[in-house]
Amino acid sequence: MVQWSLYPWGSETPVQVFFYQSGKYVIGQHFKDRLNILSKMGSSMNASISISNMQTTDAGTYTCDVHNFPDIEGTTEANIRVHVFEKPSHPYCAVHGDVATGHLVTLTCHSVQGSPSPTYKWTRIEQGISKQVMGIANENTGIMNIRNISQFEFGTYQCNASNVVGFSICTIDLNSEMNDAAIAGAVIGALLCVAFIVLLVWFVAHHLKKKKHNAAKASATQAAVNYKAVPPQETVSE
Repeated sequence: MVQWSLYPWGSETPVQVFFYQSGKYVIGQHFKDRLNILSKMGSSMNASISISNMQTTDAGTYTCDVHNFPDIEGTTEANIRVHVFEKPSHPYCAVHGDVATGHLVTLTCHSVQGSPSPTYKWTRIEQGISKQVMGIANENTGIMNIRNISQFEFGTYQCNASNVVGFSICTIDLNSEMNDAAIAGAVIGALLCVAFIVLLVWFVAHHLKKKKHNAAKASATQAAVNYKAVPPQETVSE
């Protein structure tokens, strides 16, 4: 009997990789079409397997458990640790804060995938040349704070996410126009709100005025009808 199991990093629950007994074998669902048997099980002392198209989820501790019943003596189990490296995915760059002189601006950079976890480096691009940034950056999180920003810090910033396999980059423009656009949007929104309120007040006032006018007109009409309905009084002479 030969059994291969995988214990993913941080998990104590085994995942079935391969099982062989009495001429029959089963390949774990996660390894279907990727696992190859490197020797003829049952007729040799080799229980080696190979896995193609490795994924980051394949990383962990692999356990090989071998039994040759009724012989139960000797070492029956062996372990091997497998690391799967992956290039960082394209990072996402973003700007947080009020992009205006004297304010605090935060730049963030993050890759969803990458093994081992990538480190991040921010640079400012000036005429195609990388310049050192003035902000305080954390290479493990990809967060950089630029305090009391001035016009000298405006420009194009590039984030490089890298590990032992490779790197990926993203760029973002940091300039006062971003803040101007936000202000313009806020002003336009405020003007539209004021226009709506003015229109609503005019509509309500017009409706009440019209209703009052109709009520006065109806009252005058009713008074005229009542006047006509009163019969003339006869004068009696003695």
